[in-house]
Amino acid sequence: MIQDPSLLRMLSREDFNRARKRATLSGLLNSFAPERRELLSFDEVRELIKPRGSAYRGLKVVPVALIVGSEGRYRDFTRAFFPRRELLRSRWESVDRARLSQTNLPPIQLYEIGGVYFVRDGNHRVSVARVQGVEQIDAEVVSLESEIKLKPGMTREDLKRAVIEYERRQVFEQTDLGKVVRPEELQFTATGRYHELLKHIEVHKYFINQDRDEEISFEEAARSWYENLYKPITDLVSQRKLSRLFPGRTKADLYMWMIRHWDDLKRRYGNAYPLEKAVMDYADRFGERLFRRLMSFLWGKRR
Repeated sequence: MIQDPSLLRMLSREDFNRARKRATLSGLLNSFAPERRELLSFDEVRELIKPRGSAYRGLKVVPVALIVGSEGRYRDFTRAFFPRRELLRSRWESVDRARLSQTNLPPIQLYEIGGVYFVRDGNHRVSVARVQGVEQIDAEVVSLESEIKLKPGMTREDLKRAVIEYERRQVFEQTDLGKVVRPEELQFTATGRYHELLKHIEVHKYFINQDRDEEISFEEAARSWYENLYKPITDLVSQRKLSRLFPGRTKADLYMWMIRHWDDLKRRYGNAYPLEKAVMDYADRFGERLFRRLMSFLWGKRR
């Protein structure tokens, strides 16, 4: 236990300087993948995962290595909770002095989602603990219910891919869509698309049922949707090689955007507006060639 105030101030100052150097080194080591050094935002994660409920778990001993994000201070610290800003010095050093002098600090407050933790209150205490090599910390924990498991080291993109995969698996397990289309044919790059796709099929089913005495099954509606909407659009995308105008996007992504565009055009010009014309109009308006035209125009004006 250290009691000398001058010594405590010197040691805490050195500890903060060391932590800032480690934050700078982390930035250099991850300069080509900056997302690897970012803390996760609790609000962003909650929006992606959409937990169904929460429960107070009380006081627990939590592994510091499983704390991967923060509710409000995720921009102030690196993924390893090293301080990124000089303005954190005063508060950080006061917490460090408390630990060096073995002063009891109150438990931090955490949210738990999918097996990892996010700081609700106590970011500086977590940061000091990481720098001092503390492996466990007392915390009051509120758990948010999620079937998606998270792991330390996951970036926002990793998490988004995990959510997309969970949604895809859920839709194919809970519906007969797999009898109509192979899962690998329906790959999206954004969350929420699989459930939006089910709505498309349900709307398609509604219009078919208007001319029937008996309601058709989901499988029959899905087959009709696939043959009359999804496949014609994705076939056009393949035939015209439109995917190259939208790098990083899948045919399923393009279907979703193009079907919306077709609906907009039909509202403007009538239901007879041709599908192929709508697909090509979308590609011409929003494909990468538009970017190339804009750049050519700008370069032309400079010459």
